[in-house]
Parts: sequence; structure tokens; C-alpha cells
Amino acid sequence: MGTTRLKWHRARRTNGDVPFTASRIAEGMRAGASVEVDLRIHADRGFAVLHDDDLPHATTGTGQVGRTAAAALRSLQLRDAHGTPCGQHVLLLEDLPGLFDGEPLPPSALLQLDFKQNAAALDERAVSAFAAAVRGIEKHLILSCGDAAAVRILTESAPGIAVGYDPCHHGAVDHVLASGDFAGFVERACSASPRATTIYLEIRLVLAAADRGYDLVGAFHRRGRIVDAYTLAGAANADAVPMVQRLRDLRVDQLTVDDAEGLVALLR
Repeated sequence: MGTTRLKWHRARRTNGDVPFTASRIAEGMRAGASVEVDLRIHADRGFAVLHDDDLPHATTGTGQVGRTAAAALRSLQLRDAHGTPCGQHVLLLEDLPGLFDGEPLPPSALLQLDFKQNAAALDERAVSAFAAAVRGIEKHLILSCGDAAAVRILTESAPGIAVGYDPCHHGAVDHVLASGDFAGFVERACSASPRATTIYLEIRLVLAAADRGYDLVGAFHRRGRIVDAYTLAGAANADAVPMVQRLRDLRVDQLTVDDAEGLVALLR
């Protein structure tokens, strides 16, 4: 992939993987990969490693993450794409350090914790739980969110964790595409989260800006930010290769993908 790193979206190495399994998270981190998981606050004010609040689609549970206790969440199995329980259980944030058994991880190993809620969902208990859960592995973590206030609150509670920010939420992409004010978008993103070292951008925004003659990646690079473009969804296929090559030519630092293994095979 040259200088563009592939990130395992929802901790999947291949498109057929079940999201957020302990085995893939451990494998990726031990291999020095970039791996992403999602976080949601559960009823005991800690964090579950899940994308959606509703439990039935992705797990054997019922109801919502936010109304389910930690012990109950741990008892649930994850479901595959066909709805079949896969034999691996839902993880909580505090389970992640134990996946590595205290062994040293490669310096390149990076686990992105993508918080799917906003600052309004955070309270003192949740923030304290976050800080306690990540203690000891901060140097291999980056916290991201589409809410700059949540990014600030959580990262300030855990010194050493890297800071990421996604400015593409709440209609921001449609707004900038309509206005054409790409420079203003960059300035607002950097001002909203001044400590962010990585900026997460929708692929369609990066490409649309380039089509209009604006180097969005370069603009963030000039401000000292790394750029992650997301998400190349589904199984890798030859039709996606020209777009991937274009993103590489635009000097995207990292590409979020559902099928890292398949894409690497296509690009060889």
C-alpha cells in the first residue's frame, strides 16, 4: 500500500469477519496493525464495544446497550452477517488490555476507540470508567468521535492517549459540498479539536474536493494532521482499485476498509 496504511474497520481483517471479536482485535494488535472498534455507554456507565445501541441485530441480546448492565452484556454472543451467534462474546472496554496478556505490542499497533455518542452522554462515572479501562495501554490507543467536546473530555481523562476528530458529522459534508468552502471546513475542524493529531474524513468529501481543485488532505497535512479516509465498504473488488490509487495519490495517510486482506491481494 505504499505510505497509505489500511485500518481494520470494526476490527475486521476480511469482509466476512464478525465485527469486534476478541480474536481479531488481538491478532491485529499483535501484528502491529491499525484496528478500529466502536464504543457505547452501558447501564453501569462503562463502555461496550459495539456500534449500535440496539442489541438484537449484532448480538444475542435484546433491548439497548444503554439500558443493559455490564455483566449481562458480557454474557451475550456476537452474531455474524447471517444472524448466527459466532461463539465470541461482547467485549467491554476494560476487557481490551487483557487480550494482549501484558505482552509488548509492536510500536505500530494502534487501536482506535470510536465513541458513537456525544458529550451529553458523558458523566463523571463514565469518564472515570474510561480512564480506568485504558490505563496501561494508552500509547497504543487513539480516541475519536464526531463531537469535539466528547473527544476533549475523554482524552483529558487519560493522558497519553492520542486524539482523533471526525468533522464530517451533523450534515457537515453536505454543507461544505454545497458551499465549496473547503478552506473554512479545514479551519473549523482544526479549531474545534486543536489537540487532534488525526482527522477522519469521508472518502466522498476527499474526492469531491479534489475534483474541484482543492487538496483537502494537503491542507490538513500543512496543519500537522494525519488524514484517515473512510470507509471502503464491503468485499474488496477490482472496481475499487482506481479509487484507492487516487486516494493514495492524494497522500491519504490511512484508509478505513472492511476487507484489508482482500484489498492488499488486489493491489499486489
